[in-house]
Amino acid sequence: MMMMERRNRDVVLSHRFLKSYLCVIFSCVFLGGFTFSTFRLLFRERFRPALGSTWRAPIMRATGDKSPISLGVSLRETVMLPDQVLLFLKYPRPARLFTEEDFQCVYYPANSSRPFELKLKQPPIRIDGRGFDEQILRCRIPPRGFNLSLDLNRHRNIINIPVGYVHRWDSVSYEAVFDRDNTTLVFIKGLNLRRDRAYNPSRFECVYGWDFRRIKFLLRSELLSIGQEVGRCETPLSVLSGPHRDDFIKVSIRLKGKGILRTVAHPVRLSGPEPPAEKDHEMCICTMLRNQARFIREWVMYHARIGVQRWFIYDNNSNDNIESVIDSLSSAKFNITRHVWPWIKTQEAGFAHCALRARDVCNWVGFIDVDEFFHLPSGLILHDLIRNLSGDGSVAELRISCHSFGPSGLKEVPKKGVMVGYTCRLATPERHKSIVKPEALNSTLINVVHHFHLRDGFEYVNVNRSMLVINHYKYQVWEVFKDKFLRRVATYVADWQDTQNVGSKDRVPGLGTRAIEPPDWSGRFCEVNDTALRDRVLEYADPVTHLLPWQQVTNSLVVEEE
Repeated sequence: MMMMERRNRDVVLSHRFLKSYLCVIFSCVFLGGFTFSTFRLLFRERFRPALGSTWRAPIMRATGDKSPISLGVSLRETVMLPDQVLLFLKYPRPARLFTEEDFQCVYYPANSSRPFELKLKQPPIRIDGRGFDEQILRCRIPPRGFNLSLDLNRHRNIINIPVGYVHRWDSVSYEAVFDRDNTTLVFIKGLNLRRDRAYNPSRFECVYGWDFRRIKFLLRSELLSIGQEVGRCETPLSVLSGPHRDDFIKVSIRLKGKGILRTVAHPVRLSGPEPPAEKDHEMCICTMLRNQARFIREWVMYHARIGVQRWFIYDNNSNDNIESVIDSLSSAKFNITRHVWPWIKTQEAGFAHCALRARDVCNWVGFIDVDEFFHLPSGLILHDLIRNLSGDGSVAELRISCHSFGPSGLKEVPKKGVMVGYTCRLATPERHKSIVKPEALNSTLINVVHHFHLRDGFEYVNVNRSMLVINHYKYQVWEVFKDKFLRRVATYVADWQDTQNVGSKDRVPGLGTRAIEPPDWSGRFCEVNDTALRDRVLEYADPVTHLLPWQQVTNSLVVEEE
């Protein structure tokens, strides 16, 4: 299966190159063979943790000029995803941030005596991030038999930046956060821990260092807790009090008796040392999304009407103009921010990370998807409901039932939005989602998307559906629904194209593993006509134009859907 996937991906990616290069590709593959070591690591080898990292500092090669050129940018880390390569850029200060137009992804034969004479060039997929330590350049995966480097066009000179060690996305420590108590939270892929349970931390230890190639200089510390994809480390004092380093310290996890998990995780601070006396917002929302730009305006504007004040958007590799949509909402005074989260199948870890980010500014945070909408049949706003249910302060989680809506007879995306368009649902609620107090979360940050583990002394309540329910527009018109086959974001859920766990509750009965529309799709999942939220939303329409708030935008703010 893995070999088949590799061959399929190679074919797709090779077709993206100009036909004029085809003879070069095939001759190089034939003569040079498949020697790209990263591909062997990703598709053939099982995960075997190794001591330290083999990441090599990038070297510079200038072409088109007799004298060397000061580059001003280098590669901090490189990670290969199934469909692209992430190149984390590092800038000196002060420096100008380069744009997507300044770079070219360069592919050259691995075993050629004249590699740069036979090179192929493609523009990057895009660049994400607006800060010195935030920029991520995305390139397509090299065709079979080719290596990857970067060309930077600067002052009419082409500077080549070779790519060093490439990390696997599924076996790496990928993010890290210094917490208030000066412990370090490490987000990890590759240990394959079961969900919803904490493990014995004594089986592991934490490892810190500036250069993981120099094993004897690494610092080791106690792992305090570990569960799912998050470990909590005792941070060495020398790390907390040491001088600032331009190359940043990294942290990882070691399974005792084995090697150190590869790492690209550089700890950052998301909150202050002490809880603020008063927080800016009563109610916030965290979500993780991919390619939901055309729906997010309705979702944000509606929830602002019922009391949501702040939105944290974790963007999981969207390519649909989501950044400009969020910028337009921000310009319209909605307090919304986009956070690039490239790590695939990490929804639970992303929610834990967002809880840390929101903790200093939000009393309560809801964790819902962009196709899920809070509905208050009582007519209250969220602030009043939370105040009524949280009581004496011991309640720290509200669990809300979800009603799943079907296509409701539609075959095209409803123009007035999902709340008006989809009005027929299943009779029995499916699962639940939560609104939580981030200050009350268990130190492990364990969650299973639908709820979090709480600290001792706190409890949850199940909210009566007559007070608050979630309308989950889960089964939309086929044009929208079929995108769920591309990739599932949750860690412990198989992608629908995989043959494993075909009977999972996450899948839709009878659909199989291919995105083929059933003839009766538009009439499925319709047991109860429910127009309660639709009727309320229609009251928001402009009395003259009859447009809803998310429809009242100028042409310059409309998302291009093609």
